[in-house]
Amino acid sequence: MNFDRELDGRNLKCFMLTLAVKKELTQLASGKVLKIVANSPDAGSEFNAYAKQTGNELLASTAANDEHTFFIRKK
Repeated sequence: MNFDRELDGRNLKCFMLTLAVKKELTQLASGKVLKIVANSPDAGSEFNAYAKQTGNELLASTAANDEHTFFIRKK
């Protein structure tokens, strides 16, 4: 999937990961896509909720080898 910016969130705890995503999204224009790589075990449910609460669109999420990848489109 194409993306405009990438965040390596490996080794960030859930709360810090959410703050890092919020900061990265503020640097993107509307419609741009942020790729996030994380290894937090709760990242999947966290980003589903985050997208719903913020109005940003969770385009895709995958998990393999204890690593999650997400693509979020900024509203």
